[in-house]
Amino acid sequence: MKRADILAAASQAVTVDRAETHGDIEDTFAAIASLWSAYLEFPVNSTDVAAMMILLKLARMKGNPTHLDNWVDIAGYAACGGEIAGG
Repeated sequence: MKRADILAAASQAVTVDRAETHGDIEDTFAAIASLWSAYLEFPVNSTDVAAMMILLKLARMKGNPTHLDNWVDIAGYAACGGEIAGG
């Protein structure tokens, strides 16, 4: 898979596929941040969620760095985090 294909797959995932399945990304990341904050008893925000989801994918990659879904998801989480951070 070429880098353009990875970015295209990430774009499809975060703008169409998952948006239809899971709803608005800002609302979803805010809900995750709220739940993680309550569980951790430490404030977590939506951009933290994006960063930590990237870390999750990096951890999964250690087991199988050739599984392209991880690379696609990292690109998608980075795009979502960047959009949320930029307001």
